[in-house]
Amino acid sequence: MPDHANLRTRNPKPETRNLFLKSMIHIFAVFFSLLIVVTTVGLVPSALAASQTPLTSPTQSKIVEPSALDLMQDLDALYQKALDATNQGDFATAETYWTQMLDRFPQNPAVWSNRGNARVSQNKLEGAIADYNKSIELAPAAPDPYLNRGAALEGVGKWDQAIADYNHVLELDPKDPLAFNNRGNAEAGLGQWEAAIADFKQACDLAPDYAFARANYALALYQTDQTDEAIRTMRNLVRKYPKFADMRAALTAALWAQGKQGEAESEWVAAVGIDSRYKNIEWLTKTRRWSPKMIAAMEKFLTLKSS
Repeated sequence: MPDHANLRTRNPKPETRNLFLKSMIHIFAVFFSLLIVVTTVGLVPSALAASQTPLTSPTQSKIVEPSALDLMQDLDALYQKALDATNQGDFATAETYWTQMLDRFPQNPAVWSNRGNARVSQNKLEGAIADYNKSIELAPAAPDPYLNRGAALEGVGKWDQAIADYNHVLELDPKDPLAFNNRGNAEAGLGQWEAAIADFKQACDLAPDYAFARANYALALYQTDQTDEAIRTMRNLVRKYPKFADMRAALTAALWAQGKQGEAESEWVAAVGIDSRYKNIEWLTKTRRWSPKMIAAMEKFLTLKSS
């Protein structure tokens, strides 16, 4: 499965984007500036340095400051730990490591945004929004914090504010497929299905292997009664990504509604074998946020199947 599909099977939509590389580039820049300062201080004329040397007692102990290299190694270790925890789905631990990095470099906008992502993954949405606000304050021209804040705003149902953030991302980068996908999610939240379809399609056109944008496109088509095209898209995704539980579950509901019980049952066995959350209508509604007609079809399938 592609990375985007893999991400969505673990986390609720919409998607956030981590700034690991940008974080480290910024940190290295800070270290280089530290080294320049140290070098400049070393060039002070000896006479001037002598005149400014404070008097100390013979028993006064020297304070040893950590070197720039020590700090760099420390931060690199924290970064790697945060990355590993994130990849393992341990977002609470990742948040702790990002916080430790912020204790050392509170002016790093990428780390603020990354901690916000860790908080979103724990459903700490208000805290995440505060982190993104700080990141935007420090780096107003960077698109990622706006994208990530939009995702958190969707989580608290502030669709219009989320769309405003995605619009800003697209002003900065008109070819960002995640921004189009996420804006489609927010438009769907407002019931603006035709606008959502257009944005999902644009995301797919920009990134043909962006599996979840194409899945969202299929769900939106189903919502607008373009059933044949929706099912065709679902089938293509399942054929390309056999472990794509989201589309196997959607195909289950759509086929059952068409009276194709045998095929629907087969897709269902595969779907829940990959991800059992698709049995939970509340999760589908509030977290995955399938379209209402897709939810209704799944409810009908689950009800009749259990009767």
